[in-house]
Amino acid sequence: MTAIMNVWADKFMGYENGHKNPDWGVEKLVAELRQLRLRSLESRHRQNYPPKLPSRKVLSTVLDNLAAVMFPNRLGLPDLTDEGIDYFVGHTLDSLLKELNKQIRLELQFEAEHQGIVSDTHTKAISITRQFAAQLPAVRALIDTDIQAAYEGDPAALSIDEVLVCYPGIVAIIHHRIAHILYQLGARLVARIIAEIAHSATGIDIHPGAQIASSFFIDHGTGVVIGETAMIGQHVRLYQAVTLGAKRFVKDDNGLLVKGNARHPIVEDDVVIYAGATILGRITIGRASTIGGNVWLTHSVPPGSHITQAAGSSVTNHFF
Repeated sequence: MTAIMNVWADKFMGYENGHKNPDWGVEKLVAELRQLRLRSLESRHRQNYPPKLPSRKVLSTVLDNLAAVMFPNRLGLPDLTDEGIDYFVGHTLDSLLKELNKQIRLELQFEAEHQGIVSDTHTKAISITRQFAAQLPAVRALIDTDIQAAYEGDPAALSIDEVLVCYPGIVAIIHHRIAHILYQLGARLVARIIAEIAHSATGIDIHPGAQIASSFFIDHGTGVVIGETAMIGQHVRLYQAVTLGAKRFVKDDNGLLVKGNARHPIVEDDVVIYAGATILGRITIGRASTIGGNVWLTHSVPPGSHITQAAGSSVTNHFF
């Protein structure tokens, strides 16, 4: 007991293991950081600290539970029985929707404070959550088409179950299907956080505003970027490091970026885009086209095009 008391006494006096603890200057750092926070608030004309933002950690748990609700036999509890599945789905769904509603309300409160408006954030959050929940069966059906496309499009896939539990492209598209609905319903910050959770986990960066039709497959996936206003048709397949991006950013008379304008590609049905291709601007890739690896493309191509990277680094167009 005496030895323990001596250890605590040393720590209290600034010693540990017989050595005096270094002075990190913590008090000074705390004061300086406080001043920077206050200065930041003043620059944004805020008198008080802003409302809390939605929590990435909480939303990560919500997403895990949403996946478990839609695919309880594969992503739910390991010991689920046929008799217990509906109870598990109902209980989990009720809990996650309550938590999602809280996160949406935090976003709406932050937005109202930021804009200096009065808003019934409680009622609006409930409405968004209800509308989101009503679309979950349709989301599950849509994801089924993505899983089937991955299974059919990859000769290495041995089963549908393997695709669901192993493929990063499926993780990314599940997150995107969820985020896109929230984005459309007005919970755009929550949607962005969900997209970034998938980006961190898979290396696939899909903006929640992107419109993606059924049977979408990203093979391998690392480095794929899909911009906010991209539109992707049915049965489209992308490989790793593909970019569907903007060619330039338009500025207004004050030199500020114009936000929300259509600036990303339109990819029609049955298109395949191979690894490393970069497609920029509001151009259209015609139906049933194939874009070869490492192609740099900034102009539209008609349906049935085959675009390849020529030996001299120029693009060769093969139209059939």
